[in-house]
Amino acid sequence: MQSFEWVDAESVEQAVSLLGEGSERAPVMAKAGGMDLLDLIKVGVVAPRRVVNLKTIKGLDGVRFDARQGLELGALVTLNRVSQEPEVRRRFVALAEAAGHAGTPQVRNAATIGGNLLQRPRCWYFRDDYFHQAGGDAVERVREGENQYHAIFDNQRTVMVHASTPATALVAYGASVELSGPGGKTRVVPVSDFLLPPDTKRPSDTVIAPNEVLTRVRIPAPGAGTKAAYHKQGERESYDWPICDVAVVLQMDGRVVRQAAIALGWVAPTPRRAAEAEKLLVGKKLDEELARQAAKAAVGGATPLSKNAYKVPILEAVIRRTVVAASKA
Repeated sequence: MQSFEWVDAESVEQAVSLLGEGSERAPVMAKAGGMDLLDLIKVGVVAPRRVVNLKTIKGLDGVRFDARQGLELGALVTLNRVSQEPEVRRRFVALAEAAGHAGTPQVRNAATIGGNLLQRPRCWYFRDDYFHQAGGDAVERVREGENQYHAIFDNQRTVMVHASTPATALVAYGASVELSGPGGKTRVVPVSDFLLPPDTKRPSDTVIAPNEVLTRVRIPAPGAGTKAAYHKQGERESYDWPICDVAVVLQMDGRVVRQAAIALGWVAPTPRRAAEAEKLLVGKKLDEELARQAAKAAVGGATPLSKNAYKVPILEAVIRRTVVAASKA
């Protein structure tokens, strides 16, 4: 691991300016909790000449809820706080559960919601320096190699999956991120558009610019009758990476579904909305059989690889159970 300069940023404006001084050969990178960045530096995937510490910026660790505008999370709010915050647990239970199932307690106490969205794939090929040196055939080696934890949807160009569990819930809730750039300018991007399919040729798997800082996460206020549930399925009941995770947000009128959002994580390069399943639910009285039909529709377009077809029936079962759990929340 090569040495690098460390700068404690005192403001968003200073951080933006410092990040803008980087280049492709001499990158400048931001650090929040640092859980992912340190790993990437250790394995040689990134080699920044300067690391800008965002934890020293005041005002980015707040949680605010407004009945009209919804929930606002500062980018430096830890995952542990997201999972425990009373207003989040009361109104955005799927997000609270997703944050509470991310990593170990030690990780959740340090990792931030902003950094979690910006992390790179946990694919063991991506985290191997040899993979990055291998050139054009590398992606095909992943496709034909140890691919049991990789994508079963949208895997024509890349088979790597996005590593954030909170992202799954945020997509289901229709959340957005606020990005701050030069000159005090900000832009708001839906999380579903913010995340990009993993690509080793890019410095980030998001639309964030090199001289931008993710400052806030915003979630619209839930409508009347909103119910939600989240489930993460791993190989064992431990601090393991998921096989898949599912977030379901329903707007109910009694037992009838008026609106539905079903987001699937760890099965595609970015969290995937199960559009066909959502359409199947809307306007109907929700019961076990309808949930079963929706789950079957959700996995209908799967294109598993040589070693991960087992994910399809597991995902189907998790979708069915999560839809039912949401309706009973």
